Amino acid sequence: MLRMWSNPWLTLSMRNAWLAWEAQSVIALRLMRLGLGGPKAQSEAKRMVSDKFAALAEAQVVATVAALRGQRSHRVADKVSGVYRKRVRRNRRRLAKRRR
Repeated sequence: MLRMWSNPWLTLSMRNAWLAWEAQSVIALRLMRLGLGGPKAQSEAKRMVSDKFAALAEAQVVATVAALRGQRSHRVADKVSGVYRKRVRRNRRRLAKRRR
């Protein structure tokens, strides 16, 4: 990880601010998909809920493992954020694809 500043919490805050920005784009894309209605909208609504539970479960496992390994609290938080970053990025790519 490239350190912008020497304070790891500040770096983590900046990365999470970017994550929040990306998450907003996913929300916008999902709203467009839901607004169109039909089977794709129903599928997206179900997927949206199940993805949240899966992300939470994965984040809990990652946090537990990192804490048990004795990692510092900012590293544990960064690992948890990484779970969400990965999922948000994957959803953004999936939703932004042009469907013909």
